[in-house]
Amino acid sequence: MTLGIDIGGTNISLGLVRDGKIEQGFSVPSFAKGATLEETLDYLSAQIRKIHRPEVERIGIGVPTVVDIHRGIVYDALNIPSWKEVHLKEYLEKEFGVPVDINNDANCFAMGVYGSYPAEDKPEVLVVITLGTGVGLGIVHEGKLFCGANCGAGELCALPYGGSIIEDFTSKKFITDNGWDSMDAAKAAREGNPEALKMFEAFGCHLGALLHTVMLAYDPDRIALAGGIANNEPFFRASMEKYLRDHFPYGKALERLRIDICTDDDLPVIGASMI
Repeated sequence: MTLGIDIGGTNISLGLVRDGKIEQGFSVPSFAKGATLEETLDYLSAQIRKIHRPEVERIGIGVPTVVDIHRGIVYDALNIPSWKEVHLKEYLEKEFGVPVDINNDANCFAMGVYGSYPAEDKPEVLVVITLGTGVGLGIVHEGKLFCGANCGAGELCALPYGGSIIEDFTSKKFITDNGWDSMDAAKAAREGNPEALKMFEAFGCHLGALLHTVMLAYDPDRIALAGGIANNEPFFRASMEKYLRDHFPYGKALERLRIDICTDDDLPVIGASMI
């Protein structure tokens, strides 16, 4: 049995995972913005103690930033101000006496998505893109994560684009910059509001530009869109796919490509248990 943990800016989710399924789990609010490093570690340890069992053999954790995955050191977590350099692996192994592995949260999500495919339908190269407050990206090649030398292989969200970076056009920021609350925009689109539909059409074009770069960089046969915004896929898929057809130079690769939607809330925790 493995304990999987997904640490986000809003919530922390924990789950006991056996054979790829969560047997027991819960979520709590994430760290208070003004919390010190010591306070955050105490809080995290307290949550782990609520669910930890003697049969837990390992702990896997996803965090929203870059990680030295070999030493388990977390660096510069933007949504956790006190986490500038956190020796999280060393701290938790001393606290709980089991091996601890740490990786970027999007990478963990990617492993969770990969594990959700049946054995006969495993992609050779899977890229998972999480669309939410920010944009994350994880790459799985033949069942193994590709993290890069500094756990930053999927940070395409920082690419220059449109006078800013591409994340600003493919995350909730694009929706709010167009005068919408994300939930209200989705509701309006379902009701046929032309302005909401036009906004999602533009969003799909920008997401198509991101997928264009993903195809050139990693040549995947499968892309999975995850995160809250992915639930709005019916309103942006057509413009996203049109952008790819119009701009990607290698049509044969697009014939093989499949774009899935994966919004199962359990996948980040299951993926963390797999790293």
